Amino acid sequence: QVQLVESGGGLVQAGGSLRLSCVASGRTFTHYSMAWFRQTPGKEREFVAAISWMAGHTFHADSVKARFTISRDKAKNTLYLQMNSLKPEDTAIYYCAARESATQVIITTLYNYWGQGTQVTVSS
Repeated sequence: QVQLVESGGGLVQAGGSLRLSCVASGRTFTHYSMAWFRQTPGKEREFVAAISWMAGHTFHADSVKARFTISRDKAKNTLYLQMNSLKPEDTAIYYCAARESATQVIITTLYNYWGQGTQVTVSS
């Protein structure tokens, strides 16, 4: 069974940076893609960024492009999200997700596994 465990969230001032981590276990992720999503109360879960695990191809949502960077360390089975120039509107619970396909997609229902989430709060 795939397990995803996020960490690295916290409270930061606007303009600051955070790096989220997601440790993946339970499978060999050769033909997987992974992604970060975020969600605020009363809203649908929103796509942030995705990466193909083997090739490392990335895709970022327009709202975070040039500020956030998704990456992975295959040796450590860890997914990262480097978040710079944070804004109050980035405040959300951030989730790591894995999909049994190398194709990156933005639709939540196409991801097979989810982490428990980590809270990111950006103060103004």
